[in-house]
Amino acid sequence: MALRALTAGELTKKVISKEKFFILDVRNKGDFDDWKVEGEGVEIINVPYFDLLDGVESILDQLPKDKEIVVICAKEGSSIMVAEMLIEQGIQNVSYLQGGMRAWSEHLEPVKLGDLKDGGEVYQFVRIGKGCLSYYVESNGEAAVIDTVRTTEVFENFAKERNAKIIATIDTHLHADHISGGRRLAEKSGANYYLPEKDAGEVTFDYNKLEEGQDITVGTTSIKIQPLYSPGHTIGSTSLIIDDQYLITGDILFIESIGRPDLAGKAEDWVSDLRNTLYKRYKELSNELIVLPAHFGFISELGDNGEVAAKLGDLFAKNPGLNIEDENEFRKTVTENLPPQPNSYQEIRQTNMGKITPSEDEQREMEIGPNRCAVHG
Repeated sequence: MALRALTAGELTKKVISKEKFFILDVRNKGDFDDWKVEGEGVEIINVPYFDLLDGVESILDQLPKDKEIVVICAKEGSSIMVAEMLIEQGIQNVSYLQGGMRAWSEHLEPVKLGDLKDGGEVYQFVRIGKGCLSYYVESNGEAAVIDTVRTTEVFENFAKERNAKIIATIDTHLHADHISGGRRLAEKSGANYYLPEKDAGEVTFDYNKLEEGQDITVGTTSIKIQPLYSPGHTIGSTSLIIDDQYLITGDILFIESIGRPDLAGKAEDWVSDLRNTLYKRYKELSNELIVLPAHFGFISELGDNGEVAAKLGDLFAKNPGLNIEDENEFRKTVTENLPPQPNSYQEIRQTNMGKITPSEDEQREMEIGPNRCAVHG
């Protein structure tokens, strides 16, 4: 029986379709506890590779007879060796994750969200292993990419296949959990790069100001991207209203949670901004707007097609972070209920400011692990 390699894209489709399969993760326990493949149809156990060097006999009774078994490690080498040992034991339905968790961290899955009423399309790029969400807005051969991640080739190729020219890249805020590809994609595409001025006080490069009242248009039908100043996660956080249909919220509002205000060390200072944005500025908007966040925290936030989206009105009804009436209770929730800081977040902020330029391998290592941008009540 030949060993099969499963790509990160193939694994993503299994997770989105809720296919039932079994994962044997052979990374160290600490790495597994910090970050793993999750999904409604996923059954998973962790047995470190070093515990299996003498053979896999000790775990055979823990493995299912009726499900595909996917062996996963950090970079693929250890998973290949363990998978081959399983095959030698007569287990047939075995594969390994090609590129390991490193590949899982970087895979982007494009999901079409819908057509724009004035002509055009919106796609969400789901970075399922990291929880990052990027957006691609296209109309009449022009495109804008929003909250671009580091692997910019995906967006370049997507636009090229569609004969579209990327004219703008936009960051809703200075990111702290992943390295932005916005400036790099703009340079490679000849596009304008936009960043909120209040987040750009320490950047070392030129940029276009992303500010309320200065709309960005895409295509000859002039699809409007309207910036809406919405501080709270950062002092410059700016949401985007797309063609009066979609509300891109950055890291201010998620589907099941709200943004954290502490990643620049300003939790106490920015709590009031966060509450004002969520409870006043957003309240003035149409409940029919489709909320598109920059991240998701739980696999349950993915819809049937892999999309992460919900009507604003539904979030006001169901999202716990939008239903804390007492201001003191809200302050307590978003300052005392915080998860650990994202891995290497200070170095990532420095990179996104242009102050340091890590190598590709260093950037990849800096991003390993989950995003931690949300406050879960």
